[in-house]
Amino acid sequence: MDNALGDFLRARRELVTPAEVGLPPGNGLRRVPGLRREEVAMLAGISVEYYLRLERGRDRSPSAQVVEALGRVLQLDAESTAYLMTLAGPKPRRRSTAQRVPASIELLLRTINVPALVFNKYSDVLAANALARELSPDMAPGVNRLRMLFTDLEARTYHADWEQYTAAAVAHLRAQAGADTDDERLHALIGELSLKSDRFRRLWARHDVRTASGGTFVIRHPRVGDVELLIDKFAVLGTDGLEALLLHAEPHTRSATALAELAHLVTAD
Repeated sequence: MDNALGDFLRARRELVTPAEVGLPPGNGLRRVPGLRREEVAMLAGISVEYYLRLERGRDRSPSAQVVEALGRVLQLDAESTAYLMTLAGPKPRRRSTAQRVPASIELLLRTINVPALVFNKYSDVLAANALARELSPDMAPGVNRLRMLFTDLEARTYHADWEQYTAAAVAHLRAQAGADTDDERLHALIGELSLKSDRFRRLWARHDVRTASGGTFVIRHPRVGDVELLIDKFAVLGTDGLEALLLHAEPHTRSATALAELAHLVTAD
């Protein structure tokens, strides 16, 4: 039986030190890297027995007040607390909406003048414009971006901030997975990447969660050099978890000039 709630609680308490929550270090060696179960229970205002039931999967329906208290103790941000709330709620029904990219979005990709692509919750690229395909090989339709990021050495040469970018990608995958623990395709992808990549396995074990748009990343392009791009993601309404990714540079910067040069190269080709 899966125990997504317990796995999350255990992973996150191991990342919080006693000092971070105002507890003394105590005497002797600690057998756990972070907080003990009894410390989490005390700080959250619940009994140790009840917390043990939650972490061991014997109780999967804590109240909103308990979830919020645990979120504070485990120093979760708003997004991770909301994710914890989904794990503690009823398991979602599997959606049956379309996986196809709508024609209007396909048109948008062809006409917009910045790199843009559409991918599903497994990080399969379903559609991309010419500028995105030229920008990085992991943005081509048919590519699984996670698989390429973690198993293809070429991805490291393109992504100057590979470690930061891979951490964000895994946190986004966990957010996309949510409480849907019966997704066999997702389990297969996680299993494959865990076997092939030590870094993926370590990042997945942290249970970090991130869906928010924003941030930057740097592409090291062989023709125009380093390009620092702003990231914006949008849900594609009426589909089963598809997202559109748009990349753009700050105006009047070297990266904006490099992106314009790349667009010219694409047009010339």
